[in-house]
Amino acid sequence: MIARLNMGGPALHVSYLTKGLENRGYHTTLVAGKLARGEDSMSYVADELGVEVVPLVAMHRDVSPVYDPVAVTRLVCEIRRVRPHILHTHTAKAGAVGRAAALLAGDARPPVIVHTYHGHVLRGYFDPVRTQFFRETERALARHTNRLIAVGPQVRDDLVELGVAPAEKFSVIRLGIDLESRVLTADRRAEFRHLFGIPEDRFVVGWIGRMTAIKRVPDILAAFKALRDRGVEATLCLVGDGPDRDAVEQLASDLGIVRDILFVGYQRDVAPYYAFFDAFLLPSANEGTPVVAIEALASERPVVATRVGGVPDVVDDGEDGFLVEVGDIPALADRLEQLARDPELRARMGKAGRERVVPRYRVERLVDDVDTLYRELLTEQGLPAPSA
Repeated sequence: MIARLNMGGPALHVSYLTKGLENRGYHTTLVAGKLARGEDSMSYVADELGVEVVPLVAMHRDVSPVYDPVAVTRLVCEIRRVRPHILHTHTAKAGAVGRAAALLAGDARPPVIVHTYHGHVLRGYFDPVRTQFFRETERALARHTNRLIAVGPQVRDDLVELGVAPAEKFSVIRLGIDLESRVLTADRRAEFRHLFGIPEDRFVVGWIGRMTAIKRVPDILAAFKALRDRGVEATLCLVGDGPDRDAVEQLASDLGIVRDILFVGYQRDVAPYYAFFDAFLLPSANEGTPVVAIEALASERPVVATRVGGVPDVVDDGEDGFLVEVGDIPALADRLEQLARDPELRARMGKAGRERVVPRYRVERLVDDVDTLYRELLTEQGLPAPSA
């Protein structure tokens, strides 16, 4: 169960996992809620894999005293229909709705309940009152969960520090992504340079994402302006839309750099853009496991990112990219300038990144890890494991 199949790592993760588990002898039902207004869907990945999605349209991203009880009630009905041995929830909203429904399902309550944190919203997203409410909710739900999964050690350590649950209740299972089909190396670089009229020797900084406050897109503009002010011939390519796009475009105009920026909007196929970039910039205030950084590294592009959430587990500082503190614009500009002026460094870091992330984030590894965990938890409950 996942809150919604919007653009990002969690949607890829559950789609690949559902398909992979079917091949291991599990009969799996994937339930997903409704996209928020303005969000782009990634349900096409599940469709391409032949994974059927059961819609739970009453489950919205935001807390709702109207829709949330309806979502819980309808999920109770689904649990009673399917009677699963395992309920595995992904992302905060699905974790809350799913585990509440499990507690209310009576004799159909799944004997094994697992929740995966693809990051969290317990720090930096909301005001103090709501943040404390969500923390207490997560602590209460954790007591009724057999195992908690974090997508990286930093995410686990953060949740332990916040008092969600003790470390021994967590397992770390990284994302699984079909990188071979989602990224390219240099195949279409020349084509995209020609398409946008960018000279081969001009440095291109790339970003892919949703333009919201947590992504700190204004920091990208500020760092890029500093880079241009240092005399570096560069272009910034922003791939994606979001509620802050108008404000971002206005800021680019105010800073006098709009002529050096490509606003290409939402793109379903982002693979060619990684080949177009020379470096990838990710200055977010918070991240779980950033798929865009993984894909950039798999495309042999060094990453300059902030040291938050699961980012340090993805970017090896000094080896395949650089990490800086949130809001440190001069440091972002310094690292970009270093990469812009040293093509050999870019090539070396890019190669190191691909060699590290492709095997680490394989779908087969994800399915192996989850299959092993499921079998362990089923055995603890005295239940048989499936035969492949």
